[in-house]
Amino acid sequence: MKTTFETLYDNYHQDLYQYVFYMVRNQEEAEDILQDVYVKVLKSYQSFRGESSEKTWLFSIARHTTLDFFRKQKRLRDRMSNLFSNDTEEQLIKDEAALPEEIVVLDDQMKRIYKALNKCSNDQKQVIILRYIQSFSIQETADIMSCSISKVKTNQHRAINKLRKILRK
Repeated sequence: MKTTFETLYDNYHQDLYQYVFYMVRNQEEAEDILQDVYVKVLKSYQSFRGESSEKTWLFSIARHTTLDFFRKQKRLRDRMSNLFSNDTEEQLIKDEAALPEEIVVLDDQMKRIYKALNKCSNDQKQVIILRYIQSFSIQETADIMSCSISKVKTNQHRAINKLRKILRK
């Protein structure tokens, strides 16, 4: 008989890993963050009230843990400021971080979209990952990000426009 944790792990591990990896773009860091996520899940599962789905709850924990990681490393501030510097494009092109196995087999267009996503703001990037890669609804995305539905829609709209502009070049 499987424990609750084993069931959660079996059902959501791959999606959680993919989400965290898209955020940090580093396999070892993604694995470390996921380990922290699972520790938090084990500690707090008894307090899970069921106001959202387990998947939404897990992704919310993963999002907050990832943002905590960025804060600890002071990388979030650097990433945000780099979005507006002149050499951002060169830095993104030079980034040779390993991609998830499923990205390697994607065609060139999907690789271009993935690279263009890194030019979006952190919130825009999260919305695109949650909505289009992880297939969350707008409401679930808002719950995970602890924001309003209108903010999700605005970030989604801006991200799509930015991606279109980047990909047209």
